[in-house]
Amino acid sequence: MAKKDRNKRAARKARQAERQRNEAQAQIMAEKAPEKAPAKSEGTKAPAKAAKAAKSGKPGLVKRATSYFGEVRSEMRRVVWPSREDLKNYTVAVVAILVVFGVAIWLIDSGVVAALIGYSGLRG
Repeated sequence: MAKKDRNKRAARKARQAERQRNEAQAQIMAEKAPEKAPAKSEGTKAPAKAAKAAKSGKPGLVKRATSYFGEVRSEMRRVVWPSREDLKNYTVAVVAILVVFGVAIWLIDSGVVAALIGYSGLRG
């Protein structure tokens, strides 16, 4: 039971750290935002596109990949892995169910084949 409590505490701390990171990032983005929009240039469209891309706030590929792997790492810390004894029990249960269903399918298949042979009279 203590392990579950530790995992819950760790998850709470991870969520709190994530909230703090998001708040800090939002604060940084708010500080970087320009006070006024830049004046449009009439002659060229390329600077307008660049300004629009910069204004969208979408981070670059490296930043997104780093963020993704950081989130994966955080999520993997929250995973509650089964103990060795639980894993053995689950494995035995899966193998037993596979054997039961395998035998059931074999019996049904043999019955269908016998019925078809009897119906068609192929074995004379």
